[in-house]
Amino acid sequence: MKSHTPEKAPFSVMVHKEIADHIRSWRFGILLALILLTFIASMYVSLQNIKAAIANVKDPDHLFLYLKLLTTTDNSIPPFHVFLSFLAPLLGISLGFDTVNSELNSGTLTRLMAQPIFRDNLLLAKFVSALMIVSFLFTALVLLMIGGGLLLTGVAIEPSEVLRIAGFVLITIFYVAFWLSLSIVLSILFKQAATSALAAIGIWLFFSIFYQIVINLAVKSVLPDAANMSQAEAISYNDLILNLLRVAPSQLYSDAVTTLLMPSVRSLGPVTMEQMAGAIPTPLPVKESVMIVWPQVSGLIALTVSCFAMAYFLFMRREIRS
Repeated sequence: MKSHTPEKAPFSVMVHKEIADHIRSWRFGILLALILLTFIASMYVSLQNIKAAIANVKDPDHLFLYLKLLTTTDNSIPPFHVFLSFLAPLLGISLGFDTVNSELNSGTLTRLMAQPIFRDNLLLAKFVSALMIVSFLFTALVLLMIGGGLLLTGVAIEPSEVLRIAGFVLITIFYVAFWLSLSIVLSILFKQAATSALAAIGIWLFFSIFYQIVINLAVKSVLPDAANMSQAEAISYNDLILNLLRVAPSQLYSDAVTTLLMPSVRSLGPVTMEQMAGAIPTPLPVKESVMIVWPQVSGLIALTVSCFAMAYFLFMRREIRS
């Protein structure tokens, strides 16, 4: 008698196939090497300066050893969370810039579409597989940092630190998901993989470096003299600048992870002396820190969903033929 084994759904088969292709590629080896270099550099700098950071009793966060492990630096190289703000977009772009156009140019996409599968499942499988790879890499990197600190210091990690670090990893995955979905959009728009890669890197460089310069120049050209402004006007102008800067995904990510990894951060905007009156410089509970960063997190999620919806729209309308 024939044994009836349940067949896998086409979507799960495509996800496994895409993950296997990523793992076997040279690209994955390069990304893994970047992850290891980031871990070694960040761990070295953090351990060199962790004793001074913990001994600084003026810092309200000095008792959070593992949060300090992720944020401490001697200014010779950026701290761990700043490293990830540069590494995350590169991972997303590198895994998505040739998602569609490379298969279209090689002819494999035409043969794949001849199979009894849905187009949306194919696009979703490519997105999910790349995001699973990134999630594994970032989770492993953070666990390496925590495990290294645990072995070298012997200090137990606090539950609040676990929640904050888990939130940090989750926000980083959302940040990568945005750049991944954006690069998939570009891979559908452009026929050549090199063109989509350059476009994605150009957008990343614009929002990471040039956008802040453009906003500062534009705002300074219309701002009145600071000596003639009242405190309320100065605060309103600062709020305007911050809101314009938060159009950039890198600013949203930076605000969110800084608040989570530094519990003493109470506000992401200017604070008046009246608002500071009576405030005690103590760390906030995890729930209140999450409430502060929720607009930034929802903004990253909205950007990711919007980019993937655009990719879905373009791919479903794309004519695929040999």
